[in-house]
Amino acid sequence: MMKHVAVLMGGWSAERPVSLNSGRACAAALESGGYRVTRVDVTPDVARTLADLAPDVAFNALHGPMGEDGRIQGLLEYLRIPYTHSGVLASALAMNKDKAKTILAAAGVPLARGVVCTRFEAARAHVLPAPYVLKPVSEGSSFGVVIVREGRSHPPQEVARDDWPYGDVLLAEEYIPGRELTCAVMGDKALDVIDIRPAVGAFYDYDSKYAPGGSIHVLPADLKPNIYHQVQQSALTAHQALGCRGVTRTDFRYDDGPDGTGRLVALEVNTQPGMTETSLVPEIAAHAGYSFGELVRWMVEDASLNR
Repeated sequence: MMKHVAVLMGGWSAERPVSLNSGRACAAALESGGYRVTRVDVTPDVARTLADLAPDVAFNALHGPMGEDGRIQGLLEYLRIPYTHSGVLASALAMNKDKAKTILAAAGVPLARGVVCTRFEAARAHVLPAPYVLKPVSEGSSFGVVIVREGRSHPPQEVARDDWPYGDVLLAEEYIPGRELTCAVMGDKALDVIDIRPAVGAFYDYDSKYAPGGSIHVLPADLKPNIYHQVQQSALTAHQALGCRGVTRTDFRYDDGPDGTGRLVALEVNTQPGMTETSLVPEIAAHAGYSFGELVRWMVEDASLNR
């Protein structure tokens, strides 16, 4: 019997456009693979939609709040619809960067020094010595990230704007210069490591992530074997410490410049990594021998409840 898969996409977070692209790509691949697919652009009445559809599996292609923070996972548990990616608790923990850091530190994952503050505190006075990075505690895709450069006398005022859309709580972390690395975990195995180099500028921002040609991906990353293994082991440790399932991607900074310290730190664990044409996980999976169709099929067959 053909398995019916509801692909959840869109939603109303800042990452809606990315989610729509991810969802469309995954839906098309699943249809090509012989699944019966229903595309669901998630709205506040998604519970009724899913109850009426009664799919065999929900493929979660949502990003950001609601789709990545445990809420949609809890709804799917309530409706008894098996789903992809991580479960309620792991999703909630990973989405909250401050809570995730507590868990990861206890597991021995290397991290940058940081403090939690409100955006108003960050606008009144420097919360860390410059250079440092401010980021919303529960956003993805680099939304709301502010880099405070060395020598900046005044704290950033943009975070206190009336139209600031990313919440009042921020995480401030010391700025780690060097390379941006990322490693995917699939099930219980760490895959390969990509060295991400923005095509323009020094920051891997939203455009670098999703615009064609926005970044250069070196796969496998040109690293010393011991560092390469440390990235893979840290990604797997982070995945397991948070209780993640399915596929995740952990991002790192590696300070290996001429005057660098050699520090490797984990930035965050993405429990709903992007699945667009320029996304990193499909590229890493392809390097490991999984076509895009095989990757999404693996996710659907791995779906379950009580994740």
